[in-house]
Amino acid sequence: IEQTEGAKFWLKVVNDLKTRGVNDILIAVVDGLKGFPEAIASVYPQTVVQTCIVHLIRNSLAFVAWKNRKAILPAIKAIYRAENADMALVRLEEFEDEWGKRYPAIGQAWRRAWEQVVPFFAFAPGVRKMIYTTNAVEALHRSLRKIIKTRGSFPNDDAALKLLYLAIKNAGLRWRRGVEWTAAMGQFAIQFGSRFPGSAR
Repeated sequence: IEQTEGAKFWLKVVNDLKTRGVNDILIAVVDGLKGFPEAIASVYPQTVVQTCIVHLIRNSLAFVAWKNRKAILPAIKAIYRAENADMALVRLEEFEDEWGKRYPAIGQAWRRAWEQVVPFFAFAPGVRKMIYTTNAVEALHRSLRKIIKTRGSFPNDDAALKLLYLAIKNAGLRWRRGVEWTAAMGQFAIQFGSRFPGSAR
């Protein structure tokens, strides 16, 4: 168990995936962890790195007074719900025109992440939602945090790892197929060609 997360940590994690037999990652949805996108790119250079839009929205709303959130949210949603990357940029500019003076950090955050915001525009809107969110992962993380918080402390790292292993195993029993991947798989086969498992080689 590592004490800190940074570029070296994430490079170690991604290299570990490679060592365990993960030969390719088509799309990686990341949530702003420092050094993670770079680590992915260094080990899997063809991977499309997509920012988790939900995290970007949460981070954006952290700058907004509670009373203004309801008014500002539709302008933020218009960015990632745009029909293509060019229109998304237009929506971002419109957002900055309307809200930029009051909340300049939001537009700046979206622009800093822009290269990793736009990859999902290569897909149909229904597939985009599957890509830009990490709902399944977030649900698993929530259950793991709950288990860790109720324990308070652990005698050693192995005890913590065993508890997390059992929690993941139990969570797997409750998982059900929640996402319809058929449409996504067809688009992934076209987008990624021979890299996509099961596509014509």
